[in-house]
Amino acid sequence: MTVERKPRKDAVRNRAAVFAAADTLFAHCGSPDEVTMADIAAAAGVGKATLFRAFGDRGGLIRALYEARLEPIREAVEQGPEPLGPATPAARRVPALLDALLCFKLDNRHLALALEGSGADSPYRTEHYEHWHTLLRDLLRLVPGQADTDFAAHALLAATRADLVAYLAGDKDVPREELRAQLASFTTAVIDARAGREPGPPAGESRPPVPRS
Repeated sequence: MTVERKPRKDAVRNRAAVFAAADTLFAHCGSPDEVTMADIAAAAGVGKATLFRAFGDRGGLIRALYEARLEPIREAVEQGPEPLGPATPAARRVPALLDALLCFKLDNRHLALALEGSGADSPYRTEHYEHWHTLLRDLLRLVPGQADTDFAAHALLAATRADLVAYLAGDKDVPREELRAQLASFTTAVIDARAGREPGPPAGESRPPVPRS
């Protein structure tokens, strides 16, 4: 029988220190390309060799940090309460998931840019993208009237790409709540149009009353 070995306490502390240091560096950098392994090691108080042993390379560190920070969203989708959890109807979970991803990228803009820039010549070749695309596609399949959910999932996720979020929030100074409202409205319109319904209000809002003649 193989006994699973727990990480040493110093390794756990080092990992936490590295993640905290990387968070700070990415949050305050001018460009994610400026943050090097040497910078992270120095800020965390560990040797650069420690980083390479633990994460392989800069891309591995970025992926590990990104996954750790996204874990609360993943847990909420798999077993959490409304509006992300499995007890919520899929038609509400889809916009809630996209909103959660948008907020995450707004809060972790440079980290998200670094990750999406680590997929060779395309952010769509990263492992994390495949995970979220599959999840969103499967949710869309549960919404009545949806066809070609594979492409629809790609199209909806494109609205949360880190480079687009950085451009709108940074270069164009679009306020956070306005971005969230725009994404919710777009998502609802896409779902309604594909189901042959008249576009309705974003999830969580009621339709206005229809005047009686």
